[in-house]
Amino acid sequence: MASPEIEALTQALSRLPGLGPRSARRAVLHLLKKRETALDPLLSALGAVSRNLATCGTCGNVDTCDPCQICADPRRDVRSLCVVEEVADLWALDRSRLFPGRFHVLGGRLSALEGVRPEDLGIDRLVARIAAGGIDEVVLAMNATLEGQTTAHYIAERIETYPVRVTQLAHGLPVGGELDYLDEGTLAQALRARRPVA
Repeated sequence: MASPEIEALTQALSRLPGLGPRSARRAVLHLLKKRETALDPLLSALGAVSRNLATCGTCGNVDTCDPCQICADPRRDVRSLCVVEEVADLWALDRSRLFPGRFHVLGGRLSALEGVRPEDLGIDRLVARIAAGGIDEVVLAMNATLEGQTTAHYIAERIETYPVRVTQLAHGLPVGGELDYLDEGTLAQALRARRPVA
């Protein structure tokens, strides 16, 4: 039997994606055995992130500064804007280093079953960014799910009056797949083969 504090740590870790009770126990045992090299640095890093965590007011990315590192990077192409559902999707695409532009995080996708409406997402902020001018291309990088494609078509209709080229990632991504779980080769092919929205 572990102390209540250690048990609470195990339970907290077991709620993380990919960690069940057994994996959480192994992680806690490792942290306890390697206190100076694993536990203390982890606590320090968690504290620093917790104190400085911010949501970017421009794109919706999660970072420790506002605007985020991507929006503040002067090397980014301000004329290209990639729209994604979640921050994990932004991170997956940015990891590939194939998209040189900026991003916009919607914070979800349209879903009648879950009651997610256009006003629940960052679509109005996206339209405002496009209306402000200076954007030539909007890449709709929605997940290849029914809800993702519905969201992409809704956005395409909302911005069709603006002088921007609207493209989306090429199909060929696994149906029902999510960007965060794809390898960089698949992401690279999808970005290279993007096409106009019909």
